[in-house]
Amino acid sequence: MSKTTCVIAGGGPAGAVLALLLARAGVEVTLLEKHADFLRDFRGDTIHPSTQEVLDELGLAEEFLALPHRKAYELDMWLDDGRVVEIASLRELKSKFPYIAFVPQWDFLQLIVAAAGRYPGFRLVMEAEVTGVIREGNAVRGVRYRDAEGEHELRATLTVGADGRHSDVRRAAGLVPVEFGAPMDVLWFRLPREHGDSEETFLRVSSGRMMVAINRETYWQLAYVIPKGGYDRLRSRGIETLRASVGELLPFLAGRAAELAFERTSVLQVALNRLRRWHRPGLLLIGDAAHAMSPVFGVGINLAVQDAVAAANLLTGPLLAGEVPESLLRRLQRRRMIPTVVTQLAQRVVQDRLIRPALTGAAPSVRFPVSPAQIPVVRDLARRFIGFGVLPEHVRTPEAPVRVR
Repeated sequence: MSKTTCVIAGGGPAGAVLALLLARAGVEVTLLEKHADFLRDFRGDTIHPSTQEVLDELGLAEEFLALPHRKAYELDMWLDDGRVVEIASLRELKSKFPYIAFVPQWDFLQLIVAAAGRYPGFRLVMEAEVTGVIREGNAVRGVRYRDAEGEHELRATLTVGADGRHSDVRRAAGLVPVEFGAPMDVLWFRLPREHGDSEETFLRVSSGRMMVAINRETYWQLAYVIPKGGYDRLRSRGIETLRASVGELLPFLAGRAAELAFERTSVLQVALNRLRRWHRPGLLLIGDAAHAMSPVFGVGINLAVQDAVAAANLLTGPLLAGEVPESLLRRLQRRRMIPTVVTQLAQRVVQDRLIRPALTGAAPSVRFPVSPAQIPVVRDLARRFIGFGVLPEHVRTPEAPVRVR
């Protein structure tokens, strides 16, 4: 049995950023990631201004912007009548980063763990799957995990579950989220991009169908929105049905849609939920493990990063002292519950007012007589909400004096 001060299960944005912040402040931290690498295609990878400001505070903004990326200053919606409706523009946002950066998530995570690796207290274990938690009475004192070398027990002052919406740590702790439901799932795939195509990333909305098109320079990453649980029904209709639908939504892709095959798609089963309680003595849940977000607004990564920053700000001192009272975990939940509830409420409104009607064809078309960006109050609120979220966090933890590895 080995020991550490903090063990974090899950090498996604929440877990990796928390590990970096703690290691940077001198806390001994072990990050467990159950996959062999970070290369999972079709992951969310919209890095909003709030997260870029955190990277800037850590001195990583220049390295981040050196990664292959594309900047999106506006979010647009393409309608059946040919109009392009501006949902929001970030150009006037009071930030050094008035845009959303589209960066492959594996590049972002590699940057974060590489930065954490510069500190002597950081340890990363890949292919490490959590199989249970170590309990002492009602308290959690670490995890059991399996890697290529076998079974292990790792004791810790604090155990953090940041292992996603299907969290093994959450399940082992007996915590069950409240489900709010979603009317859709998402079928991800890619098609070639050619010279002359639109430069923008956009949302295409039609009666009965929706699709997000993300410009990846050499290809389009496409998110075809389908009714909840509708993948088997779509597949039963045959690939030609999907190819035709893509071509009707985006005629410039009609010829290229011939390359589509169900075997080259990936299904995201959308969930929207949150825990009533994010903690037990010695245990904290953050990110999707605490609150699975809808892809609406693309804010999941950024909310997870904000959780991590808030956790580090509040818990670094107690971790260095060797004890984390549950009252502090409760205080952290109270702080982060506010943006979680507000964001999920906004997502539910969009799901119910736009996505559900569009997918069911309840209205003959989706109409926007006035662009939201033309209403000053709505424009300013949308810009800040998408750019910074409800309660943006900033790095308050110091950097430990020892930094050599």
